[in-house]
Amino acid sequence: MSHSTVPRSRAEADKSAGGTPVASGGATGTRRRTKEGNAGKLSLRLRFRRDRVLILMTLPAVVLLLVFNYLPILGNIVAFQDYDPYVSDNGIVSMLHSSWVGLENFQQIFADSAFWNAVKNTLVLFSLQLVLFFPIPIALALLINSVVRPRVRALSQAILYLPHFFSWVLVISVFQQIFGGAGLLSQLLRQHGYDGLDIMTDPSTFKFLVTAESVWKDAGWGIIVFLAALASVSPDLYEAAAMDGAGRWRRMWHVTLPALRPVIALLLVLRVGDALTVGFEQILLQRDAVGPGAAEVLDTFVWWNGVRNQDFGYAAAAGLIKGVVSLGLVLAANKVAHLMGEQGVYKK
Repeated sequence: MSHSTVPRSRAEADKSAGGTPVASGGATGTRRRTKEGNAGKLSLRLRFRRDRVLILMTLPAVVLLLVFNYLPILGNIVAFQDYDPYVSDNGIVSMLHSSWVGLENFQQIFADSAFWNAVKNTLVLFSLQLVLFFPIPIALALLINSVVRPRVRALSQAILYLPHFFSWVLVISVFQQIFGGAGLLSQLLRQHGYDGLDIMTDPSTFKFLVTAESVWKDAGWGIIVFLAALASVSPDLYEAAAMDGAGRWRRMWHVTLPALRPVIALLLVLRVGDALTVGFEQILLQRDAVGPGAAEVLDTFVWWNGVRNQDFGYAAAAGLIKGVVSLGLVLAANKVAHLMGEQGVYKK
């Protein structure tokens, strides 16, 4: 009986030749893994060629950010000078020829009672807006998300968004026509035998007035981010919760709010970092009506001393203190977000 001299498989051929069997496709897999490894280690030139379109698209935004956000940081040197802008028409030349005073501006600021009054008013307004204003967009987003009819939902969003596009002059004018001394509320009270109210010039209620104006103007705009987060929640989660017997409130507590938690943590960190900025234009327009004792905040303090009083070094020192404290608040709030298990502004 004759036997064929051709092996029946590649493994048998390798075995008959005294070698080790080679798995089918082994060389191809090795070459593929090598190519993938080399692709992950592209040189800077190759990566630039690969992403050149994206880089060119982002280049104008990067240039604007550098010119208007980062280069002006160099101007903080004015806080350590007795800056005189009239030395030269060129601001850089004026900085080079202004006298150096070191920490004298900071010493004067810490001894200035008006500065500490501005700090107190700023923190009071921030606390009120954090407690009264920050939860309102979340509640409005949950309310709109629960509306079934798309037309009613779209109409509600449009009505809530609209005040955001009003200028602060128009917003304050509307409140003046309602809550001013000759406003609708005062006229209604006088018609019924009561004394009229002038909330717009009352220093004791100014902080609540400012918070109400911010809520009316920007609460509708603030729900956009929360509605986007709610749109990403899978309907299967609501169906599974309903099958387990969860009612509407249970579904909101155990499904909706956990989906919003990362967004709430991120916006809260950003809000805390913006604690010392409570609305420059809004406060400045109403500062004279109630007086600086109730309406002076850090931004108006810097503007009043820098622009009105021409004390640029003093105002720059106050602005630099505000920036450093705001940075510290962002880092501290982000650390708290990490301890709560959220990402925050950046990862650990």
